[in-house]
Amino acid sequence: MSNLERDPAELLVDGGTLTTESPVEILEPRDVPLGGPRAMNVRRTLPQRRRSLIGGWCFIDHYGPDDVSATGGMRVPPHPHTGLQTVSWLFEGEIEHRDSVGTHELVRPGELNLMTAGRGISHSEVSTPGTARLHGVQLWVALPAATRDVAPFFEHHVPLATRLGAAEVRAFVGALAGSGTDASMFSPLLGAQLTVPAGSTVEVPLDGSFEHGILVDAGAVTVAGVDVPVNHLAYLCPGRSSVELTAGDTDARLILLGGEPLGEQIVMWWNFIGRSHDDIVQYRAQWQADVIAGDDPAGRFGEVTGYDGSPLPAPELPTVRLKPRG
Repeated sequence: MSNLERDPAELLVDGGTLTTESPVEILEPRDVPLGGPRAMNVRRTLPQRRRSLIGGWCFIDHYGPDDVSATGGMRVPPHPHTGLQTVSWLFEGEIEHRDSVGTHELVRPGELNLMTAGRGISHSEVSTPGTARLHGVQLWVALPAATRDVAPFFEHHVPLATRLGAAEVRAFVGALAGSGTDASMFSPLLGAQLTVPAGSTVEVPLDGSFEHGILVDAGAVTVAGVDVPVNHLAYLCPGRSSVELTAGDTDARLILLGGEPLGEQIVMWWNFIGRSHDDIVQYRAQWQADVIAGDDPAGRFGEVTGYDGSPLPAPELPTVRLKPRG
């Protein structure tokens, strides 16, 4: 999914880390409208001033359940990405994906669509005509500096559901409790959906070298004894070998994300990730010239075929230099 904000904010991070003895850090979502008057609204928990990365995970948008007849669903024109991977995961609905490496794929619940932008790619996303409700998460992973210019490519994976105590697990990145995929990642990462039945407690094993985030999609949940409201993200610092999750009076659905701390600063603006202000200026200029103006449609970002409409112009850059964060 694109970041469709017309004035993307520059977010500076104040640092600060938790220890294994610290309480769980709760990150609140902010509402972001995408597009015009009938826009989809998303709840964004990453990045923000308090924290910008969880391992390589750098962007968490959580949306729905939306009534497509009221919102118009998702219609994101062709737009660019650099230096990242997009991880699309649905709970309800169906989205048609097209990209400039020739992919035409459907995103369905329980199935992973992974797009590696690398040096540059463009893609579109449109909810299908048969979709009545749309509900899911859109995640980005920052590529490490050494691999951020890889050639773009696309993958589709269907993880098997397994059991962890009373909980159901679907690991779409990495592996957990016997579920997992061989999705191509460029740093050690975990991404999984957990469904915990009402009144149940489950002890989830963690990699102690990872930091973790737990996004609550539905239900009342406690994470390591701390109540985490729905739509909020619980952050856990490295050093934990497990975490206890307890569901309240209704079934709880969670997204567990983890990874080794990236250890790098990034510059993230609109749909680009680079390492400097000048990187972002270059990417924007190439998108505007090659694709929007039509000077070289086969250039860095390529061309999306099959989408009925024009590509998305980039917003204006801010008047101050963008600063690295991480």
